[in-house]
Amino acid sequence: MEFLSGSLLELITQTSTNLPPDVRAAMSLAADAEMPGTQSSQALDIILSNVDMAVEDEGPICQDTGMPTFVVHTPVGVNQIRIRKAILEAVAEATRRGKLRPNSVDSITGQNSGNNLGEETPVIHFEQWEDDEIEVKLILKGGGCENKNIQYSVPCELDHLGRADRNLEGVRKCILHAVWQAQGQGCAPGALGVCIGSDRAHGYELAKAQLFRTLDDVNPNPTLARLESEIMEEANRLGVGAMGFGGKASLIGCKITAANRLPASFFVSVAYDCWAFRRLGVRLDAASGAITGWLYRDPARAVERMARGEGFPLTGREVVLTPPLTEAQMRALKVGDVVLIDGEMFTGRDNVHAYLMKNPPPVDLHGAALYHCGPVMLKEGGKWTVKAAGPTTSIREEPYQAEVIRRYGVRAVIGKGGMGKKTLAALKDCGAVYLNGIGGAAQYYARTVEQVLGVDLLEFGVPEAMWHLRVKNFAAIVTMDAEGRSLHADVEQATAASLATLGTLEAFEKA
Repeated sequence: MEFLSGSLLELITQTSTNLPPDVRAAMSLAADAEMPGTQSSQALDIILSNVDMAVEDEGPICQDTGMPTFVVHTPVGVNQIRIRKAILEAVAEATRRGKLRPNSVDSITGQNSGNNLGEETPVIHFEQWEDDEIEVKLILKGGGCENKNIQYSVPCELDHLGRADRNLEGVRKCILHAVWQAQGQGCAPGALGVCIGSDRAHGYELAKAQLFRTLDDVNPNPTLARLESEIMEEANRLGVGAMGFGGKASLIGCKITAANRLPASFFVSVAYDCWAFRRLGVRLDAASGAITGWLYRDPARAVERMARGEGFPLTGREVVLTPPLTEAQMRALKVGDVVLIDGEMFTGRDNVHAYLMKNPPPVDLHGAALYHCGPVMLKEGGKWTVKAAGPTTSIREEPYQAEVIRRYGVRAVIGKGGMGKKTLAALKDCGAVYLNGIGGAAQYYARTVEQVLGVDLLEFGVPEAMWHLRVKNFAAIVTMDAEGRSLHADVEQATAASLATLGTLEAFEKA
């Protein structure tokens, strides 16, 4: 198997940097259906441009390359130990090359391994089959959407939908609730893999396995095919929209399976994936490990451009901000304003925020823009370069953010998905704003970084360190302002009303 490691490295590289054709088609349809000039339309324009940039630079589509999960089918007699070793080698090399972000963290010590290897990482599932070739499928599912996975034990009471019973109508309610609860935190428009039944652990595994189906296939079970179609139609009437900004496209796919269950248990397991729906596969020669064919894509087919224009056309109405920022500047901003940041900013996510609760910051944060971002970084020629740098989900910092704003004078917090009431109160009291970037647009934002000025707290690992960046034309939308207004709260309230109307529909017809 002299070609095995190289073949697996190519699979990882293409999965991280080249969105599959079925996902590209679904995202194009979502963008075409959105009302021009809206915040969701702007977000989709940036997303489409980002997809092109990732292919051009062979860089990660999203900086969060997730927990690499491999599903491997082997002929009887093939050495699975050798394949596992080659997967580990390929994952480590892809990380070294900046195709994967180092995401493997020891759950006891908190230490990042730095190469995506560790206890039970990457995830590898082996199965035997009777074909003569090896098949390897890979899915890269980031933490933002992974955190929006959800499992229901029915019967149960659901917000705005009432009771979900042990029938297909109850299942329908659970799935719609799963779309609604994700809002912009899962980088909508998303895709769902769903399992009806099984036990808690295997139900989640089967739900995630549904994400290996193509978005344009038809479920062979006519009852489930109808349920998938109905969910797609109803979910896109909720109004969550791209990035949770409100809009027509909330879901690009819904794939459902059913498994037998215990009499006492009825679970509905939902695996939520983001628009950066990265999964590919290869067929390998069992003797040499060479690629004999690709799944989900045809490498002989030219990769079509996705962008409908220049990505984020400037109107002249954007507000240019140059840190350090003042309270007066922030109080002048309103929800819906588009800003362009020129100058210095600092990254800071989970470990940085926890650190700031007990320690003074290593830099002066007064008037600063603090970016919730765990970038992909490479050290080349003694200098750090940014390979991918989109925003992470901000709600994880809700326990800390208000105190960081009050204590250190941060004026702008940048992330995705919005934050809660404590942060909103601190923004109002202190004269600061929350700026929503476009989740997954890692290449778009990497190109705004002119220089890496330094790094602190690197002992936390590359994603969790505090990076000091100089940016130009870093675009974001004010979604929480210093007057106490929140676009996220408004959209959640409006979509809750839409969800409630779907809960009053006639019961789903039983097969």
